[in-house]
This record gives sequence, C-alpha cells and structure tokens, in this order.
Amino acid sequence: MKETAKNKFNDIRKIIDRKLDEYIDVIYPENIYESMKYSLLAGGKRLRPVMAVETALMLGCNEENIIPAATAIEMLHCQSLIHDDMPCIDNDDYRRGKLSNHKKFGEATALLAGDALLSYAPKIIIDKTPKTVPSEILLKVLREFFIAAGVDGIISGQVVDIDSEKKKISKETLSFIYEYKTAKLFKLAVRTGALIAGADEKQLQLLTDFASYYGHAFQIYDDILDVTSTLEELGKTPGKDANVEKSTYVSMYGLEEAKKQALFLCDKACDILYSNRYQSEILLGVVSDISEGIKKCS
Repeated sequence: MKETAKNKFNDIRKIIDRKLDEYIDVIYPENIYESMKYSLLAGGKRLRPVMAVETALMLGCNEENIIPAATAIEMLHCQSLIHDDMPCIDNDDYRRGKLSNHKKFGEATALLAGDALLSYAPKIIIDKTPKTVPSEILLKVLREFFIAAGVDGIISGQVVDIDSEKKKISKETLSFIYEYKTAKLFKLAVRTGALIAGADEKQLQLLTDFASYYGHAFQIYDDILDVTSTLEELGKTPGKDANVEKSTYVSMYGLEEAKKQALFLCDKACDILYSNRYQSEILLGVVSDISEGIKKCS
C-alpha cells in the first residue's frame, strides 16, 4: 500500500478505534462489558470498517454518516472471532497476539459477549447514524447487516466449515465456505458504504463483485499464512487447519497453486476498480497488500 493510502487508512482506523471505545460504557454487570471491550480493543487491522468508510467517501458520502455502521460491522466481525475461537469450534487460545476471549473471561462469558456484540451492533446503527440519512437507506443497511450476520451469511459458512473437517470436500463446497464465512463480511462493508452514499444498483453490483474477489483472495492468503507463518507473525496459532484436517485451498491444490489463484483474484478485484474509474488508494492498497504478501511467502 502506498504511503499516502497507509496514512489515510490509519486515520480512519483511529476514528473506528475511538468510536469502538466510546460506544460501549462499562456498567453493571461489568464483566460482560469488559469482555466485549477486551476483544473489540485488542487490535486488528480494522479492514472491514475502513473499507466501508472508504467506499462511502469514494462515492461522495460524508464521513460522519458512515462511521456508526462501519463500527457496527467491526462489532459483528469481532463477535464472529470470539465464537470462532471457542473450544466447540476452532479451539484457539490466541487471537491478535493475545489470549482469546474465553481464555481470559471463561467460556460462558465469552459466548455471551459474542451474543451481546451481535445485538449491540445494529443498535449503534440505529442510534448513532445521523438523522440526515434517510430511514429507507437505514433499513436497507440493517437488512444487509442481518443477512451477513445470520444463516444467510457467516453462520452458514461456519457450519459448512465445521462439517467439512476430516472430510474430502468438493471445490464447490470450499468456494461456498470462502464466500459465506469470509467474503460476506467484506461484501457487507462495501455495500453498506455504497448504500449510505446513495449508490445505484449498477454500482452496488460492481462493488459487490469487487468484495467477493477480494474476500476469496483474503481467505486463500489466510490459508497460505497458516502454513508459512509463526504465532508472532500470525497473531493466532499457526498450523491449526492441518491439525484438525480442515480442507483449505492450500491442502486441496498445494501452496503454489493457492498463490496463483489468490493473485488472479487480486487482479480481478483491481480490474473492477480500474475499469470503472473508482479512484481509491485504500481499496487498491488492501488488494496490493495481499498480492505483495503472497509474493513474500515461501
């Protein structure tokens, strides 16, 4: 990512971090709020909310109109990570270089903290979005949120992912997992930004396609890092996929083919931006971060 894009990205990320802290007060019962904030403020790139904000800004939207929804998307993402890490799913002790939520607060509190974030996020969209955003747009944004958060989104992706462990699955099933478990949240991010900016159907579809290509490339890159990185580099336990015999693009096609496919998807994502004259150093930058990262993997 270019230096100017990095600076802009970091400026947006700082706003998101501040709002994540600001939007949740620690009140009685303190332990649930502390658990929520522990995972929310544990770091992370904030890719999804930054992409939501950048999409809106690219299309001419005011920053204050998109920030609440972007923050809510990060709450949803964080909720999914808390639940992913629990013993009944991925059983991971670390997330973002720190103890995972259930290791810090216990399984019951972690489960409830995830539930709390899931229900708290749409409340933020409703309560904090400026009244200048039309109610019909807000309803569309909420619908997008609930689709991505529910059985039509990341839940189905997680279910099929769990059910596919220790099994030989088809490439169609693997693609379904990547689309629903990963790409759905990137689609939510760019579609939310586009909707609040007043995008038309053609723009929505183009940006949805961009997010799908990016989401699949992102997941393949994550698979690659799982077999090439250390705990310190990854921020979570490496080699987990192989340990539970989980099908990934790497296990199905091999490391080199996985790299080629991820780079191909990155090119497809960039083509959408270039061919439609979407001028965003950040969106181009997040794609280039994947392609450059892949080239460094061995």
